[in-house]
Amino acid sequence: MKRVFLIGNGESRRDFNLQNLRQYGKIYGCNALYRDFLPDALISVDHGIMHEVYHAGVAQKIPCYFRDWTKVPGASYHALVRSGVTKEEFMEANKEYDILVENEKNDAEEFVIHGSNLKGIVEVLKRAGGTDKRNINHTTIKVSWIQKPDYSKSITDIMTNDKGSKHDRGWSAGPTSGFVACAVEKPNEAFLIGHDLYSTTNKINNMYKSTTNYTAKENGPTPAVNWINQWYTLADWFPNVKIIKVNRFNDGRDQVNGPIKEWNERKNITYADYSTLDNLA
Repeated sequence: MKRVFLIGNGESRRDFNLQNLRQYGKIYGCNALYRDFLPDALISVDHGIMHEVYHAGVAQKIPCYFRDWTKVPGASYHALVRSGVTKEEFMEANKEYDILVENEKNDAEEFVIHGSNLKGIVEVLKRAGGTDKRNINHTTIKVSWIQKPDYSKSITDIMTNDKGSKHDRGWSAGPTSGFVACAVEKPNEAFLIGHDLYSTTNKINNMYKSTTNYTAKENGPTPAVNWINQWYTLADWFPNVKIIKVNRFNDGRDQVNGPIKEWNERKNITYADYSTLDNLA
């Protein structure tokens, strides 16, 4: 029996010891999970958290799969990032807004960039002038210099469409981690842990809410429709993988702890509570 554990960041997994799962299979996580626990592989799809993960050195330890992660020769840095902006202009703008976020170059020969044109941002700030600058809705440029060893990959390298061609379908991090894990590990079983989909309150359900690169805790729940559809498609593409959604109570007391009606026809999706994880063999 080959298993994978797909760790989401829903609050149902709070206080669960993920370390106990290592003896039973590979652990695939999402986004800021690395802050508390280092899985066997990590998936991120939003630019801010992708570069946070890379700057933290995670991709020098484990495979990391990122969206639109194109490595560019270091010789292109000034043309793509600094072109048209003097050192003085950059220093003046960056001291107030941190418009460029990057890790140390060291001996890196490649980098990945996401964000707007630096010259454009500087020009907007110059036109705004004075105290009005605080009202500018600016965009940060994020650069990751590729360090060695490097285990970062683009999702496009592993994800395919329904015809088998390489294609990032634009899924959320959780279902994307499921696709990568099923494609790479070829498991018999995949356990969804912390993929709550819904919230038990009228506020967002996330372990890392109100932290860097995450939504504020005062915000309402993220709509579940995309997650539900994407996991459904995953189950359809991997019909021989038994997908077990693990709920804290699994007694139907609320949407988090009950079955997902849209998944009813997918016979390879089942449900369990956390006690199931204590009795794996």
